[in-house]
Amino acid sequence: MTKETAALEAEMEATRERLAETIDQLVHRASPKTIARRELTSVKGYFVDLRTGRPRTVNILKVAGGVIGVAALFAVVRTVARD
Repeated sequence: MTKETAALEAEMEATRERLAETIDQLVHRASPKTIARRELTSVKGYFVDLRTGRPRTVNILKVAGGVIGVAALFAVVRTVARD
């Protein structure tokens, strides 16, 4: 086996290992559990400061106001539809 052949085989093996590692990372990132965990952290981060654990009352009030507004709109539409 020549030096050139040995170097080429070593390069191919290194490339194979890098590809295997990349595939493992992609499989991990695309797994449903990882995606769900990432999304849950994102939603939690909107309502709670992840560093301090304190609630973000402004964001909570925005969502609560939106829910109340939608409920009120449904009530008005239902009342108007009955008449």
